[in-house]
Amino acid sequence: MTAPDGAGSAAGFLPGRRLGIDVGTVRVGVAMSDATGFLASPLQTLHRAKSEADLDAIAALVVEHEVVEVVVGDPRHLSGASGASAADAGAYAGSLAARIGDVPVRLVDERLSTVTAASHLRAGGIDARRQRSVIDQAAAVVILQSHLDRARAAGSAAAGRRHT
Repeated sequence: MTAPDGAGSAAGFLPGRRLGIDVGTVRVGVAMSDATGFLASPLQTLHRAKSEADLDAIAALVVEHEVVEVVVGDPRHLSGASGASAADAGAYAGSLAARIGDVPVRLVDERLSTVTAASHLRAGGIDARRQRSVIDQAAAVVILQSHLDRARAAGSAAAGRRHT
């Protein structure tokens, strides 16, 4: 179930690692923050599987790295409307939330995250052909870093809708 979360105080910001997830139809990009929740870095790209092995792998990462929050990109249209991709991301977030117990899974606006990621990669000298293997991770970094920045600015880690 998706529910809005309220904002807390800066003192309420829970320290710990966070995962950022960019859900695609073929691949899933994964990024992780440092333990302070300040900086997002690329972690890996998983292949979406009918067996849901990708969800199991993310659940294992949550346990392995003692993750305190997972942020899943919510791909909205520029108008703010949601489409099939947003429904898929919501279902993915719900399936992940069911696997990881009390660790919150939040859907956050990811409009233009892939465009931003591709721009950053081009600026770093990576051409379009070589971007394919890392673009999903880079988009996950953009999603997670945006969430971390918003949470710090708001004084709360609750900057998205939570799946419970």
